[in-house]
Amino acid sequence: MTMAPGLRKFALTVHLTVSVGWIGTVVAYLGLGVAAVTSQEAQTVRAAWIAMELTGWYVIVPLAFASLLTGLVMALGTKWGLFRHYWVLFSLVLTVFATTILLLHMPDVSAIADVAREADEASLGGLGGDLLHPGLGLLVLLVIQTLNVYKPRGLTPYGWRKQQAERMVSQP
Repeated sequence: MTMAPGLRKFALTVHLTVSVGWIGTVVAYLGLGVAAVTSQEAQTVRAAWIAMELTGWYVIVPLAFASLLTGLVMALGTKWGLFRHYWVLFSLVLTVFATTILLLHMPDVSAIADVAREADEASLGGLGGDLLHPGLGLLVLLVIQTLNVYKPRGLTPYGWRKQQAERMVSQP
């Protein structure tokens, strides 16, 4: 079942908005991590960790779930299907993977932000920043975006069977 053109365009607009928003907030989070790593000022390190926690829980996590949900809507409501094409399947798997890692990582961010809130200025210098998770996360999100733009060919076995069945029905 495919969506009506107007609904499909609306769903695509929402999906693109939340997905690009997810990428953008990961870039902002990465910038905060760089500030925490490079700054010599305790207040900057403290502020960066608090901002990373708030950005993570209140922006990145909701955008990740919205991207996953709207991606499912797009896959199930368009000709691409969820299991017909490898690029859709890989996008889904990578999105679930990125969301899972994000959810597993955020409690650590909250714990470090709590340390940053309570620590004296002398001990904040060694707190560092968070570059690995957002850096790899950004890479995964860019791979997903590339797959969704280029849509490389390749039907799954299920997609091939569906395509053959549709051809049989459409032939006289």
